[in-house]
Amino acid sequence: MAARIIDGKAIAAEVRADVAERVRARIEAGESRPHLTAILVGEDPASHTYVRNKRIACDEVGMSSDTRLLPAETSQAELLDIIRELNERPEVSGILVQTPLPPHMDEPAVMTALNPDKDVDGLHPMSLGRLVQGEPVMVPCTPAGVQEMLLRSGYDPAGKRVVIVGRSMLVGKPLALLLGNKARGGNATVTLAHTGTVDLPSVTREAEILVVAAGRPNVVTANMVRPGAVVIDVGTNRIDAPERKSGSRLVGDVDFEGVSQVAAAISPVPGGVGPMTIAMLLANTLKAAGG
Repeated sequence: MAARIIDGKAIAAEVRADVAERVRARIEAGESRPHLTAILVGEDPASHTYVRNKRIACDEVGMSSDTRLLPAETSQAELLDIIRELNERPEVSGILVQTPLPPHMDEPAVMTALNPDKDVDGLHPMSLGRLVQGEPVMVPCTPAGVQEMLLRSGYDPAGKRVVIVGRSMLVGKPLALLLGNKARGGNATVTLAHTGTVDLPSVTREAEILVVAAGRPNVVTANMVRPGAVVIDVGTNRIDAPERKSGSRLVGDVDFEGVSQVAAAISPVPGGVGPMTIAMLLANTLKAAGG
């Protein structure tokens, strides 16, 4: 039997509707409108698309937003000056520094310069430290989106064996902490694996919930998945597709066709985790505004 599809687009719409209602109530109560400022350095096409989508999402839920577009040759000192300015502006609820940054910039130093209270991406060392302590405030958006997908689709991680393939600071490491913490949406037994794990298939087959964020197309195949597992595919990889006008198509880190015949439920790419990431950015921006 084919797996149930976990529709991230539909779940994200639920989250955005919740955020929109809370924004509306906040404004009706005479409080300030949440505002997100995005900083985009350089001309990376994917980054421009992401920031444009985030701006549209803000408009849809009643938030205001603006984007600081900076040339690729902007110095790190200039970027840090802009961040310091935004940190001091009370009307700016949240600040998003779009990554990747140009090679001449020290990304961790830039993230550390953010006011942690405005760190809507959840990447400031203080944000990550609070997550380690089990007292998260701003959770990185993609891990938060994965957790929300599981909860809203009826797959509570509590008590489950979870395997995460991928150890990045954006997804794998914070997600392992989030799902392992003793809190709503957590309390799982978590294994953090990666493409260098010896006999990776034997590890992934232990998972009742398998999350794949390895950054490689189709790295997880049907023989690596426990029958009846729930599979969340975080990957976004563009591969050649000569039959398409664009010449390419988007696939995940999971062999969707094969794994969907083994798993009980699976998230697709596109239409899975991607929409959830933006939805949780909106939720974090509202939180940063005090909502």
